[in-house]
Amino acid sequence: MKKIFLFAATALFSMGIYAQSNYKMRVLKTDGSEVFYKTSEVEKVDFVEDDNQQGGQQQEEQTLKVFLSGDNPNYDGQCQVTTMKNVGPNGACWLNYPSQMSNDPNVKHGVIIWGPGGGEKPGNYPNMIKRLVSHGFVVLELKESPGDGLSAIAAINWLEEKNNAADGPMSGKLIMDRIGCAGHSMGGLESEQAWLKDKRVYTACLNNSGDLGHTAMSQMREGKSIAIVYGEAGMERPNAEADYNNNGVSCPACLVMLTGGPNTGEGGYGHGSGPWTGMAATCAWMRWHIGREAQRKDAFTTPSGEFVSGNIVGAQGKWSGKWKNWENWVEK
Repeated sequence: MKKIFLFAATALFSMGIYAQSNYKMRVLKTDGSEVFYKTSEVEKVDFVEDDNQQGGQQQEEQTLKVFLSGDNPNYDGQCQVTTMKNVGPNGACWLNYPSQMSNDPNVKHGVIIWGPGGGEKPGNYPNMIKRLVSHGFVVLELKESPGDGLSAIAAINWLEEKNNAADGPMSGKLIMDRIGCAGHSMGGLESEQAWLKDKRVYTACLNNSGDLGHTAMSQMREGKSIAIVYGEAGMERPNAEADYNNNGVSCPACLVMLTGGPNTGEGGYGHGSGPWTGMAATCAWMRWHIGREAQRKDAFTTPSGEFVSGNIVGAQGKWSGKWKNWENWVEK
């Protein structure tokens, strides 16, 4: 919005100039030239903010960058992890963040809300949390995942308060209008519902999960992106595939399956595969969408992409991925 500074006409014309048509207003420019206006034609004098200057300010605001460490989601980044236990809106969440946070006001940290599976607790996914935080993200682990999205939304509200606080480790260091939600099993359902209900949630990545009613993904009408990472033999497979394959799904979506896993009772990669063997996919997804690394799109949306047909780094088997509705997608 333009800023306008107005001079009162009564003050400007207090000597009766307003009524005298034979007077002119002179504007002396910096190059020495003059411009004259008849006072009878002047209603008011004000200063309007220069459009070029306004554009420059917008350009400056757009220089905000996301703090990222390392570049390979198959391995941990360089950030050390600091954990604060028993915090959050219910005093039972875990807050994990890089030990050395950015001090540059134009470089801030992306936020990920992690939902544990049913019966699981914060701290039960150490490898996944370390992977994400070591790449520069701030991760808040929920106490539990009811599956309605409300716990994740409460956690976002709590983090927003910490970001707006005058002091504290999170003060002014978080990007709160572009949040990622991820989680395992019931935590995936929690993530999907927060993705549907809260505009601050920009993307979701479900691990070994999928809507029980097979309709959640089809309810998104804003074009926000979503992915499901699941196992070939996991009990979640029917729900993951049905959620993605619903004919009503119009949002950009990816379905990423781990295949060729060891037979340890489930016949291949099972219900726990996403947050463990498959954590590189979640890390890459968040670097793409929250970290604004547009170059990672090909890894999920091309036939030769790493998470479409590539080998699983550090484990046996391959990725098998699908994608849809990316033709007209524009990153915000």
